[in-house]
Amino acid sequence: MELKDKICVVTGAASGIGKALAIKFAAEGAKAVVCVDLNKEGAQAVADEVGGVAFGVNVAVEQEIKDMIEAVEADVGPIDLFCSNAGILVAGGMDVPNDDWQRIWDINVMAHVWAARHLVPRMIERGGGYLLNTASAAGLLNQVGCAPYGVTKHAAVALAEWLALTHGDDGIKVSVLCPQAVRSEMTRGHEDSVASIDGLLEPEPVADACVDTIRNETFLVLPHPQVLDYMRKKTDNYDRWIGGMRKLNRAYGHVRNPKKEA
Repeated sequence: MELKDKICVVTGAASGIGKALAIKFAAEGAKAVVCVDLNKEGAQAVADEVGGVAFGVNVAVEQEIKDMIEAVEADVGPIDLFCSNAGILVAGGMDVPNDDWQRIWDINVMAHVWAARHLVPRMIERGGGYLLNTASAAGLLNQVGCAPYGVTKHAAVALAEWLALTHGDDGIKVSVLCPQAVRSEMTRGHEDSVASIDGLLEPEPVADACVDTIRNETFLVLPHPQVLDYMRKKTDNYDRWIGGMRKLNRAYGHVRNPKKEA
């Protein structure tokens, strides 16, 4: 899909990958870029930069996602591309409180479900559309020291797979973004974490990779190409892969990060 003259929605658009996506889509000639974030002022600043529209939305609340989609479709136009990009990181393991597990589940997984629930039927009715869901390399591999993050990102990848295989014949294109570390609020202060082993990318090349993938209509967006090799090693010998991950856990698993917004 070419982005020229398309209406694009980006959640988590106030900073990081979301901001870079909004700027890139505008540069590609999008008809409208809708910047969505819990931080309404931040979303508005990006919208002003790209000549777009801003919404303050808590993606952990289904009704707010539904209301935003309805408002965009009524006031801006039919959504061609929806980027469900907002996410958070919660570190820790089984000790993480239930409330934190639920919050990261709602933001990292259910926000994708709710966006699809309220948008895919509209897209099907008009002949198709595109979903770009941000997951993580943690959704293909895992995340040392961060069980809630690894679990929810696996679920996000699985949902994207399900949407692609279930609605591909309905004209729904799906891509899932799975980077390692990207400079953002989530990685601020943790630039030397395990996710940065292969380098900390700036958001702009990640956005470039997303646009290339959307243009080619392929599923995986891997700004860190090494991730594909890691996936192959994982499936080739699962036990050996777990052994390697245990070594990383010994080196990095003691790190305990606070909850971080994407």
